[in-house]
Amino acid sequence: MGLLNIVTFPDKFLNRTTQQIDNIDDQVQQLIENMAKTMYNAPGLGLAAIQVGVDQSLLVYDVSPKDEDRKLQVLINPKIISAEGEVLSESEGCLSVPDYRADVKRAERILVEATDREGNPLRFEANGFTAIVLQHEIDHLNGTLFIDHISALKRQMYARHIKKQLKKQST
Repeated sequence: MGLLNIVTFPDKFLNRTTQQIDNIDDQVQQLIENMAKTMYNAPGLGLAAIQVGVDQSLLVYDVSPKDEDRKLQVLINPKIISAEGEVLSESEGCLSVPDYRADVKRAERILVEATDREGNPLRFEANGFTAIVLQHEIDHLNGTLFIDHISALKRQMYARHIKKQLKKQST
């Protein structure tokens, strides 16, 4: 396979809640590899399976600085167990919401439970930028886009903009 197509707004598939993964088989491992290639190529910091048209509770992310070695992280069936504090994620963007950025309120610290790609249980605390990225990606797995966290007016303006672009492309 290799690079995957990224599903973009206003595709309703992005509003689905993903299915849990019960068996981490070769197919899941291949999906992880292809998602990682797609995320790095985009380039992005995180990617949820739903964003590439796969209805499974899986995400990949890498928040290491660009000048350092890549440190791919994989979370299967992740859940936010608790959240504390509040931080403003400034100019948050998304591969599935092209050409749009907005400020989004996020929790400052989160406690996450998940499974790694080898099937080992994980439980860890994330804070700051990593917490923001994880909240964004886990939202995807629950059918929520970052624009669902902004005002209805801003969301409607973006939707109108996208509909105009899609009309231009089809003519």
